[in-house]
Amino acid sequence: MAKYPVVVYGASGYTGMLIMDWLIDQHIPFTAVARNAARAQEMMAQRVVGLESATYEIIECVHEVDALVSVFKGARVVCNTVGPFINFGLTAVEAALKAGCHYLDPAGEQAHIRALRDQFGELYRQAGLLLSPSLAYMYTYAEIAAELALETPGVDSLETATLTRGPRTGAAGVTVGSTATIFEGVRYPGAYLWEKELVPYAPNASFNVVCPDLLEAVFCLPWGGTSLPVFFEDDGRVRSCMSCVGFYDNPVMKMVHGLGEKWEAEYKHLPKEQQDAVIQSLVQSTTPSMPPRERSTLQRTVDFAIGRGQLTAVRATVHGITPYIATGALHAAAVVKLLNNDTAKTGFASSSKAFGHRYLLGFLEQRGLARATVTQL
Repeated sequence: MAKYPVVVYGASGYTGMLIMDWLIDQHIPFTAVARNAARAQEMMAQRVVGLESATYEIIECVHEVDALVSVFKGARVVCNTVGPFINFGLTAVEAALKAGCHYLDPAGEQAHIRALRDQFGELYRQAGLLLSPSLAYMYTYAEIAAELALETPGVDSLETATLTRGPRTGAAGVTVGSTATIFEGVRYPGAYLWEKELVPYAPNASFNVVCPDLLEAVFCLPWGGTSLPVFFEDDGRVRSCMSCVGFYDNPVMKMVHGLGEKWEAEYKHLPKEQQDAVIQSLVQSTTPSMPPRERSTLQRTVDFAIGRGQLTAVRATVHGITPYIATGALHAAAVVKLLNNDTAKTGFASSSKAFGHRYLLGFLEQRGLARATVTQL
């Protein structure tokens, strides 16, 4: 049973430890849950800022519903970072519901988002709990930009782009878990929202995104569709929503695109066990270990949303730094609201709809992690 109000599940992972950084910053006690408590303690001692002044405990637990329920009970919020979420996410979601906890995760896999909504959204609503996945730089910044665009009357169509840079190459600095999620995504086709319907992308879909902040066009991918089309599917303001993601390093993005084409041609029809082996090999060859902590001089981001209506157009841009660190901050911002019983939604809801995009943006701006501009077109 958790002694403290917040559970960080995946305590020895890169994102989990960054969430702890920000919980400590906000003076929020937490229960760290991991498969191996000794390893979690070792990793946290090396990586978590201010751990010596934190109020926390570490609990070891296997990834099973009943075991997690017994650990989550007593807490009010579960921040789950154990991915790929399409493989492992529903177990933690079910456990959090049975334990009576709000649920947050940084997942962007569209299949996972839709499964949470369809299987657990109403159950969480009936329990008076919030189910809010996809709380992460890669999706929340773009959603904040989209919500800023929607403040312009008449906007009903959204196009968003998430553009990020790491050290030396765009893919460098990506965590082991994120790499596994990226490659796992080739198994699941993404969709965009068109005239209130989710429409599958073609397997070879890509974008060349021109951004005034950058010298050259960025080669982008649908990235499994992202969570935004799902979040806006039942939003009466929005008819269409299309989202894409790109690193500044075009050769890296084209390599990922080539993998998707290779998957369709060579691996799609293999048994799952053989597909698993292919994905595991790709992860180990590209991201063998946990990357170093981000630096604001290297990891910089530009997210924007173009909003259109019949006779109106607007561009909202969010500049940012250190996306993984920002993800930790977003979780802390959400936890603060939930512990104060200050949320606009229960059941399945995006973070912007549950807590307010202006609140999330303000939390980031106050900590030097983001800056937003809105331009009428």
